[in-house]
Parts: sequence; structure tokens; C-alpha cells
Amino acid sequence: MVSDTWIRCLVWFGEPTSIERARLAQAGWHTRVADASAPGGGVGIRRGDTVVAMADVRHADIETLRSMAILMADHPRIPWLALLSTDTSVQAPEVERVLRASIDFFTAPVDMQRLVETLGKLAGDATPPVAAHADVPGITGNSPAMMAVVASLRKYAPVELPVLITGETGTGKEVAARALHKLSQRRDHPFAAINCGALPANLVQSELFGHERGSFTGANARRIGHFEAAAGGTVFLDEVGDLPPDAQISLLRLLQEGTLERVGSTQSIKLDVRVLAATHVDLEKAVAQGRFREDLYYRLNVLRLRMPALRERADDVLQLAQIFLDSFRKQHDSHARTFSALARKALRDFSWPGNVRELLNRVQRAAVVAEGAQISVADLDLEDVVAPRAGHSSLGLTRTSAERDAVMACLRETRFNISECARRLKVSRVTIYRLCKKHQLVLEDQH
Repeated sequence: MVSDTWIRCLVWFGEPTSIERARLAQAGWHTRVADASAPGGGVGIRRGDTVVAMADVRHADIETLRSMAILMADHPRIPWLALLSTDTSVQAPEVERVLRASIDFFTAPVDMQRLVETLGKLAGDATPPVAAHADVPGITGNSPAMMAVVASLRKYAPVELPVLITGETGTGKEVAARALHKLSQRRDHPFAAINCGALPANLVQSELFGHERGSFTGANARRIGHFEAAAGGTVFLDEVGDLPPDAQISLLRLLQEGTLERVGSTQSIKLDVRVLAATHVDLEKAVAQGRFREDLYYRLNVLRLRMPALRERADDVLQLAQIFLDSFRKQHDSHARTFSALARKALRDFSWPGNVRELLNRVQRAAVVAEGAQISVADLDLEDVVAPRAGHSSLGLTRTSAERDAVMACLRETRFNISECARRLKVSRVTIYRLCKKHQLVLEDQH
């Protein structure tokens, strides 16, 4: 008798062991054994249920593998996992097709803890890993480049000095500025973010420093500027290099004397604000060309923070992409839950000229157009990144991708124990090292 309540079901194409069944049941997953060769395959999705499929190829023959590959193609909206044995040949075309259609791979004996965590993530209830810098708001990533940024943010936040944040467009300069504010003693006061390049040239002074009634045509009332409105807090000037000369003079006075004058007034107003500035242009060159005041440059450049380009943060790309996808799914209806093997490779290999902002846009667009549980290379519009070079067939490319993912899965299963991984894949230790070098896999510390 089937309950009317929603269930979490793992449809297992193969033969799970009693231990595997028991551990899954303990984690709240109902295991339903199915036959890939049977009519319809026995997937049987009921509205409201959470369904994941396991392609167990440990004892599958050629015909079963072919049926399984067809079934996976017929049900692209279901997340598929694959389970291999030490005797499984990952280079066999039938196995390769199953691996390409799978989100993740496991090798026997199954690491049940990782399987349960993977299932929980697919069900939408997995909590993201706590980063070493969880206290730094808005900052994601554990690459060396981002850890250096985090260290600088912690140092600079409590110091009441200007910070000049540099970096390419889309690297997260405003995110860094907000983190500095949130970590500082000014966190309970206003934070004003101003894009200097978007301000009308004839209204920059008024927007930043305010104006008195009648100071110019159309000034029908006194206006408080952004700086005055942020008293006690932090003002972030994005694209500060676009400030016109008169605004540069007013900003210099504020930094030197802590005072400002509204347009049309001769009265100095004492003001306590911290100034953070950002630019994607070379301010040193702007100073040399006379487009930016040298004395203002030195006032702003007391502390300097460089935001790395996304291509310098290869270790963070997949984590950021999954975070963006999970966030999108919370607000919109999307079948996509993760990224295919080739999509993950494309994400890692792409140079990201638009940096984090481009990654966000591509992931969101892909989540809309994706038809299945996995976002493909085509969904991301990154086919050119994994396009085969001259003399390399598409089949060879997909086999290479499957080989890389299978080796990586085995390494994770064995906790990067080279000897155990070699035993399971029935190859030598030297071959494992060669494959890791070939696919640029980093052998993590086993301890």
C-alpha cells in the first residue's frame, strides 16, 4: 500500500545490497528496484515526490547497459547517478554513455555518507559547506586568490582609513566594499553606493554634496547629498576615476578636512564618513595624463585591495555556479539541479572576460532554457570551449571527459588513496598518476 504523503524515492536499476537499502532508509529514502529492460523502465514518477535514479552497472550486461542509456535519454529531468564496480571498464562505449548522462559517480564499496549527502543536495535540503571565512559577508570561494582578499578585508575593516578597490568589471568590487562596511564599527550606520560614471556631469556636485535652494535653475528646495545622508557610515564611490575636476576638489577637501559645502553655500559642514573607492581603470595613468588629481589619488590609495579576475579563481567557479543555480531555483521554477560533466569542464576552462557577473548571467539563462536535471554546455552557450580541435573526434572528446570524471569519482571514493584507486580501476599506480597529470587533477592531501 503506497502512502498518500510525498516520499523521497531512489529508483535503483540493478541490485542494491541490504546494507545499502538500510542506510538509505535510515536517511529517509525509499529504494525501489527497477529493471531498465522492462517496458517503461519502471521509473513511475508521482507528482510531488522527489525521485532520483541510480544506474547500477556493477553486474549489467551489454543489453542492460544499452537499455539503461536509452532510459536515461528518455527521462532527462530525473537526476541520474551511476554506480561502478572494480571490474567496470569505463572505456566501454556502453558504460561511457551511462557515465555521460550521470550527475555523479560512485564506486563499490559505496561511500554511503557521500551518497546520502548527494541525494540530500538533489532534494534541495543540503546545507552549503561552511567556508573558512563565513564571518565575511558576501564573499564566496576558497581559492588562494580569494583567501588573500579575505585576509585583507579583515585587516582593513576596523581601520578608519580610505580603501581603493581595484579590479576588472564584474569582479565584485561593491561586494568587497559592503563586506568592509559590515565588518567595521560603522555596520549599524548607512552604507551608500554611488556609481560616479552614471551621475549626470552637471549634477555630480549636487548629488554627492547637496545644494541649497536657489543655487541653480530648478533647485526649488535644499537637497541633502549622498555624503551627508550617510553620516556616521560608509560611502562607496564606484568608478571614482569618472569624477569631474570640481567634484574631485570637493572630495579632496572632505578627505583632508572632514568637511563639505553644499552647492550654493559657503558654510562648511563637519562630516564623519569613511570613503571607499573603486575603479577598473589605471588611476596612475589617469594621473599622468592629468585626468585625475594626484593629491586625491594619494588620499584614496591609503589602503589598496585588488579583486582577482574569475580566471584567477578556477577553484571557485563550480562552487559559485552551483550557488547561483540553487539561488535561482528558490525563486523560479527550473528543472535544472546541477551541471553535466562537459558543462563543468567548460565552466572550468572558460576565461570569463565578464568575471563573476558573466557567470551569474550565464547560469541564470541556462537554468531557464535547460530541459533536464543537468545544465548542458549548450544551455550555457559554451560549446566553443569544449569543441574538438582539428584531428580530435567528438567521440574522443566525450570519452576523455568520461575518463576524467570516472577517475575523479574513484579518487573521491577512496579519499585520494592512490593504491586503492588503482586497485579498483584495475590499473597501476603509475597509470593513476599519469591520468591525473593528463586531466590536471589535483591529488588532495589524504590526511
